[in-house]
Amino acid sequence: MANASSPEAPLPVGKVSALIGGWVDRLGEVWVEGQIAQLNRRPGAGMVFLTLRDPERDVSLTVTCFRQVFEQVADAVQEGARVIVRAKPEWYAARGTLSLRASELRLVGLGELLARLEQLKRRLFAEGLFEDARKKRLPFLPGCVGLVTGRGSAAERDVLENARRRWPAVRFEVRNVPVQGPQAVGQVCAAVRELDALPEVEVIVVARGGGSVEDLLPFSDEELVRTVAAARTPVVSAIGHEPDQPLLDFVADFRASTPTDAAKRVVPDVGEELTRVRQLRDQARRTVLHRVERESAGLAAVRSRPALAAPGEAVAARGAEVEALLERARRVLGHRLDHAQTDLGHALARVEALSPLATLRRGYAVLQKADGTVLTDPGEVADGEALRARVAGGSFGVRAETGGPSGD
Repeated sequence: MANASSPEAPLPVGKVSALIGGWVDRLGEVWVEGQIAQLNRRPGAGMVFLTLRDPERDVSLTVTCFRQVFEQVADAVQEGARVIVRAKPEWYAARGTLSLRASELRLVGLGELLARLEQLKRRLFAEGLFEDARKKRLPFLPGCVGLVTGRGSAAERDVLENARRRWPAVRFEVRNVPVQGPQAVGQVCAAVRELDALPEVEVIVVARGGGSVEDLLPFSDEELVRTVAAARTPVVSAIGHEPDQPLLDFVADFRASTPTDAAKRVVPDVGEELTRVRQLRDQARRTVLHRVERESAGLAAVRSRPALAAPGEAVAARGAEVEALLERARRVLGHRLDHAQTDLGHALARVEALSPLATLRRGYAVLQKADGTVLTDPGEVADGEALRARVAGGSFGVRAETGGPSGD
């Protein structure tokens, strides 16, 4: 085609459309799986028109089939159902549109759906999206709760009424979206991202009532699971009833068994909290009173001791002891002084008895030379030498005579 055309010789639109049709015809029949986004059955018309959508890539194709082909599964097929179609691509050259002409329609079996969900679950689990370590704690008392649910649904009513009954002051940011069908995944994801971006929203609840496995398929979609995993705001999953477990339950920060249970989990009960506050206040009062009573009893026990009950008696008793000790000290000291005086008198008497003066009093005299030397030998003095004689009453001078009759 590129070789057969140029700015000077462009191909007509019809020719290009015919060439595309030729290439499409060469494709042959294919088996296609998708979700029915739209279903158009006109009364009396021989053709049925469907829009087959790929929910993971948001791509759609038009499918046409004869009524007798569609009638084989008409009772079980509805919008939102997953089907497998055997079809041949057709190019409508006049309008330049592509469609699939279906020759057979099959519903995707429940067992096959569950097997695919289990495979997706294992893959997401291996990535760590379901680990408890990444789950965020729910706030104790959120000021604003985000709610993603169907418009006018029982799930919306259950969450709003039960939450406001428990805590009347709670505020909600509600986003009403389809909760089943081909548009559900995209709009639920958009609502979660929008609420996650609001700083006042402290927790997000994704709620829906019960349903079949096919009805709950949007809440097992990989895009929704990854959107919830990436949210900074804690997310509560409240899908269906207790037995229902879409993949959203595993990635959410908290799984509620029902929408009513979600309301009980995201806000506390004002009556229960008032009762708890009252109980804690009573407990604190009892603790304080017990502590005061214990300390008062200890203070009374201390004050009842003699030292504090009659402190003057202890001082008086100690004063008497001090007086007694003082008197005893006086007596001991007096006795010691008397004994020492007696000993001193005896020692003085002995000293006086042994004193040279006592000898002199008995009539003896001491002779000293002029230089004070005491004479003890007559040979130490010369005849006529002046001496000094000391007696008890004093001293006087004498002169020595060495030639006497006795020779003394």
